[in-house]
Amino acid sequence: MTTAALSNGRNDPLLLAGRILTLIMQGLMAIAAFAVAIAGIAVLFFRDTINAEIIAERGPDIAAFPAWSIAALLLLGLALIAAAFVFFGKLRAIINSVGDGDPFAPENAERLTAMAWLSLGAYGIMAVMAGVAFSMASWIEQMDDADMSMDVGLDLTGILMIIILFILARVFRHGAAMREDLEGTV
Repeated sequence: MTTAALSNGRNDPLLLAGRILTLIMQGLMAIAAFAVAIAGIAVLFFRDTINAEIIAERGPDIAAFPAWSIAALLLLGLALIAAAFVFFGKLRAIINSVGDGDPFAPENAERLTAMAWLSLGAYGIMAVMAGVAFSMASWIEQMDDADMSMDVGLDLTGILMIIILFILARVFRHGAAMREDLEGTV
């Protein structure tokens, strides 16, 4: 594909769809972040009230409401949401550079690397979340009508995506270097 063909990328329906979807995803992440932040504040602010209501309903033998564990889960969820927000912003910047006709810009290699690290960090956050949720299992089991299930395992598709992002970053870095070399010889 020539540079002239790439420069008409502003009218490309696929790139337009990518831009719209990344904007929608960032908007959803912003709404989710607001909701999770409010929920975390509410859990901590009203923990005594929640605990009192649980004791009134279940009796005094029930363990204390794990407000700090729930707040930790919400904080970790907020970190995941923030990582997703940044991820989609980097993706939109790459889409825009393709539309501008300059996909092999060095910035795109950095963006892809950042996206890979964000994805890897998300896996780490989810592992910590699983540990926090597991620590709450005994409290949840005390609830007669509560049901807890955790699905912990390796998502090979996600791991493959992380590897592909790191490899694409190298490809883009190499493409940018080749372009600079070519421009230097012309």
